[in-house]
Amino acid sequence: MLTSPTISQKLAQFFCTLRYEDLPDTLVCQIKTFFLDWLSSALAGLCQPPTQIVLSLARDMKGSEEATVIPANSRHLSLVAALVNGASSHVMEMDDLHRQSIFHPAAPILPAVFAVGEKEHVSGCDLVLGIVAGYETGIRAALAAGKSHYEYWHTTATCGTFGAAAGAAKVLGLEAEPFVWALGSAGTQSSGLWEFLTEGAMSKQLHPGKSSMNGLLAALLAQKGFTGSSRIFEGKKGFLKATSDDYDLNVLTDGLGETFHTARNSLKYYASCGHTHSAIEAVIEAGSGIKVDSAAIRSITVYIYQEALDLLEDVEAHTPYLAKFNLPFCVATALNFGHVHLDDFTTERLTNSEILRLMGTISVKGDPELTPLYPQKWPSRVEIELTDGKRYSGYCEYPKGDPENPISEKELIEKFNKLCGDIIPKNQRDRIIDLVLNLEKLDDVTNIFQG
Repeated sequence: MLTSPTISQKLAQFFCTLRYEDLPDTLVCQIKTFFLDWLSSALAGLCQPPTQIVLSLARDMKGSEEATVIPANSRHLSLVAALVNGASSHVMEMDDLHRQSIFHPAAPILPAVFAVGEKEHVSGCDLVLGIVAGYETGIRAALAAGKSHYEYWHTTATCGTFGAAAGAAKVLGLEAEPFVWALGSAGTQSSGLWEFLTEGAMSKQLHPGKSSMNGLLAALLAQKGFTGSSRIFEGKKGFLKATSDDYDLNVLTDGLGETFHTARNSLKYYASCGHTHSAIEAVIEAGSGIKVDSAAIRSITVYIYQEALDLLEDVEAHTPYLAKFNLPFCVATALNFGHVHLDDFTTERLTNSEILRLMGTISVKGDPELTPLYPQKWPSRVEIELTDGKRYSGYCEYPKGDPENPISEKELIEKFNKLCGDIIPKNQRDRIIDLVLNLEKLDDVTNIFQG
């Protein structure tokens, strides 16, 4: 008796036959910007302690020089490159975000896709196909997992493993059956819990590093005949049943080839957790109407969707990294300086008297009108009351970088140069930018760093 194909089989059948010519031109352009944006984060993470520790471990290992360890500009095994590049990609909190799925796709997916792309010396067009397969699979997995999954599980880690496996499988040119095995082995390695956040532990950087490495490992094993479950998504003991109370199996395969969820990806404009961005823009809007000294501010109330409050309310700004997840610090910084840049998160800034004074006026509240809008929108409303009783308000649904409010190519290049300016010289930056923005013309992706 014939049986219906499993979800993994449907995904494999689609991605195995997907051709570069099938991709919309607008999506190809977006993929190139996502790739360039990711490279800036991977490079910028070089000097951060988590990256240095993972690099130190990588240097203790020996292996073939298959792929670029981006922050160190060295060569190593593709698996090791995926681990290091994944960890480095996420540490600056400037990597991309898919809003509806609550998922950062680049950090776990692109290190695997690029590493195996270099290992196999594939063309830029083949790399684009791998990125599409990886993003689309990871995003669909995260959408399927639902909001309950995110309460305990970090989607960038869990669903990123599926994306890394699918992207690597596409670059490797796997047939449908081993593609399915790769997804199965990816799912059984999928992990990543939120408990690290209140302590600011380095585990957050381990999440994309390991999900990238594990996804690539799953694809490489499948290439050699290592089998994996064909029902890893829908099985009674599979990924969704184990990690979600509100999962939706249909979203994994609905509209394949017609709807590219990847096109709804956001590029981050502010150097903080994505859940702070709408509040940042709302307070900048509210503050723009104030013509008096900030000392006249009596109170600032931030209204936000409940899930953001649940995730961030216990995070104290004890370190520059934790400050990126502290709503009062980000809001006070935005109001006082008019921006939230990388250099706003320093040890000195944590004791800035004006920032501390403003933080003392801030209260954050979950809003029952905003909460139902999430995750389709990540909105925030801010009200500022002055000592003379005057009130000013601001509201934001789509902060800068969202697909409804995109950053321009010029702004993307400025971001790349700002993140990498102290790490690589200008002529090298210009060369990377040109190659990536013309990726479809590249015969061998190893030329991006080795040419």
